[in-house]
Amino acid sequence: MITDLARDDIKSGLAAGTMLVVDVREPHEYAAGHIPGAINMPLSAFDPRRLPMDEGKRTVLSCAAGVRSMQAAMLARSAGVAIDAHYRGGFKDWLMAGEPVER
Repeated sequence: MITDLARDDIKSGLAAGTMLVVDVREPHEYAAGHIPGAINMPLSAFDPRRLPMDEGKRTVLSCAAGVRSMQAAMLARSAGVAIDAHYRGGFKDWLMAGEPVER
């Protein structure tokens, strides 16, 4: 089962240093703006075995609105990678709420 995380869950995890956000949008989308600290692994070239699994941090997938991140999470689970959550609102939710953005 993949857990849908909300913006407050993402903010809390990032603030506590217990979460790593992996943005699965395409490089041009990521370059235009992303959640601070997020790393980019585009879905078009997604290899779940290459997901960074930082000990002590929960890896959470994110995209524009939650569709691609769910697809990536399902791919990861199918490959036996222990991903259990994604950001259901994605970057659009983050941006619309006025949260900080890196470019």
